[in-house]
Amino acid sequence: MKYKDWITIVNGAAGAGKTDRDWPMIAELLRKHEVSYEPIFTSRRLHASVIARNKIEEGYSKIIVVGGDGTMNEVINGVFAQRRINTTEVMLGMISVGTGNDWARMFNIPADYEGAILTIKQQRTFIQDAGLVSYLRNDKEWKRYFINIAGMGFGARVVERTNRMKERGKSGPFLYFYNIFYSLLRYRSLKAVIEIDGTTYNRKIFSMNVGIGRYNGGGMIQVPHAIADDGLYSITLIKKMGKLNVIANIKRLYDGTITNHSKVETYMARSVQVDGPVRLKIETDGESLGHVPIRFQIVPRSLTVISGELSA
Repeated sequence: MKYKDWITIVNGAAGAGKTDRDWPMIAELLRKHEVSYEPIFTSRRLHASVIARNKIEEGYSKIIVVGGDGTMNEVINGVFAQRRINTTEVMLGMISVGTGNDWARMFNIPADYEGAILTIKQQRTFIQDAGLVSYLRNDKEWKRYFINIAGMGFGARVVERTNRMKERGKSGPFLYFYNIFYSLLRYRSLKAVIEIDGTTYNRKIFSMNVGIGRYNGGGMIQVPHAIADDGLYSITLIKKMGKLNVIANIKRLYDGTITNHSKVETYMARSVQVDGPVRLKIETDGESLGHVPIRFQIVPRSLTVISGELSA
């Protein structure tokens, strides 16, 4: 069988259907720049994982993801599920068409389609860490790999509500921002037992982020100390905080200074465990998963990704 250079996994639903609308333009740009590819379109949730796993086992090792951070999350889970080659032997490129695109922001991947395609052609690679998290859903333990950030508490609640609105066809750059304020009116901080590299902390938390990358929520910098290949999670824990205090500090979430706030604790760790009430939920890479007990492990330098030019 003759293979194209790239398998291109296209999530037409990403960006509230923007991928479907823009795919003809993207396909034309791929042809213009002589990128040899075979396109495969997802048809359901988690389909990108199945496609990635099957195509790698067929012989492919270069994947272009056309969609958002959630699509990339599905693809890397497929990369880990296959058994033909080491995960670092798979090269992952990204053409971002989602609403957040926070992982692409971390790696300076251009937001415009042509710029992203030219970046892919340059094949400047970076080997980054991956996260592995276990959690409960419907009384069953599940595991999921992630490539950017896991959020618990308030952040997970905002993501859950935002995803429900997306499923109903809502979209736009201010959707996540709107849900921050909507959810804030009803949210209550939760007691949690947190174990970080073997040390236990009892906290009443507003939110907690465990990051490999720095950005989430469409440009928030909640884990500014994250380094994607250091073998450690960067953790930002926001303790119980009054609603007016939260609103007054929204700007800090976007400029990276939230870690200077007196109610915020930061840690670096290889393993993290979180337990508490079942209302304490988790999301990874913008995908709602389940609830506590939650266990994190780091998978050091396990994914080869194509990046834009990174500053020293």
